[in-house]
Order: sequence, then C-alpha cells, then structure tokens
Amino acid sequence: MQRFDKYWIGIVLGLLMPALFMFVYIDHFHLWYTFKEFGWGLSQTFSKLLQVSVFPNLALVFVFYTTDTWRLSKGVLIGAMPYIIAAIALTF
Repeated sequence: MQRFDKYWIGIVLGLLMPALFMFVYIDHFHLWYTFKEFGWGLSQTFSKLLQVSVFPNLALVFVFYTTDTWRLSKGVLIGAMPYIIAAIALTF
C-alpha cells in the first residue's frame, strides 16, 4: 500500500469521488427533472448536494489513516476542498 501513498493519487480520488457520488445521488433520487425544470440555479439544493457529496471522502480519509498512508489521505482532503468551498459560497 505504501507505493500508492502519493499526494496526486489522493487529490484525483478526492476530486472524482464527490462528482461520482453526486451523479449517483441525482440519478438514484431522479433529481434530473428537478434541475432541468428549475435549473442549476437552485443554490440551496445544489449547496446541500455539494455538502453531502464530501462524505465519501471522509470515509476514504478514515480508511487511509488506518492503513498509515498519510500522503494519500491528505491528498483526499485537498481534493475535497473545492467542493467544500463551493458549498460555502452557494450557501451565502
């Protein structure tokens, strides 16, 4: 596992996991129609979706901390930052 302990792998995982989670969440709960009708301008709905999408990253950070891959877990946190910043920006 130590050969995968690189920042760039964590950052890529941190950026892809929330996007994949949001796609699956929207598809599972059939929110495509809602966003199509009302647009992505529903900042409250999209902000909540951005907040929820970061939770898989938190699970990855926990798994990587328990396997002592510190760079990988820090990279996942760095990759989650754009989603957190976007959620905060859309909240206000």
